[in-house]
Amino acid sequence: MASETAVERGKRKTFTGLVVSDRMNKTRVVEVRRLVRHPFYEKIIKKSSRFSVHDEGNESRQGDLVEIMGTRPLSRTKRWRVVRIVKAAPRAPEAKP
Repeated sequence: MASETAVERGKRKTFTGLVVSDRMNKTRVVEVRRLVRHPFYEKIIKKSSRFSVHDEGNESRQGDLVEIMGTRPLSRTKRWRVVRIVKAAPRAPEAKP
């Protein structure tokens, strides 16, 4: 049964995008950019989509490049979850109190 689950999850959509907001607890806003060819003029157009993404461990931060995967609805807006952090943004050193 475990192998059936792995096969099913392999069919899920995945995108790579940039975290643009990390202000919510366990939720990130990820912007996915893509290039699309115009059907008539054939010019390349930049398009972007913003997704509310579930991040269980609050591991990603603003500026990180993350991979997201589709999942069951977790709330009204969240249908995606963070799979992994592809590239972490540079972090400022934390000040000790």
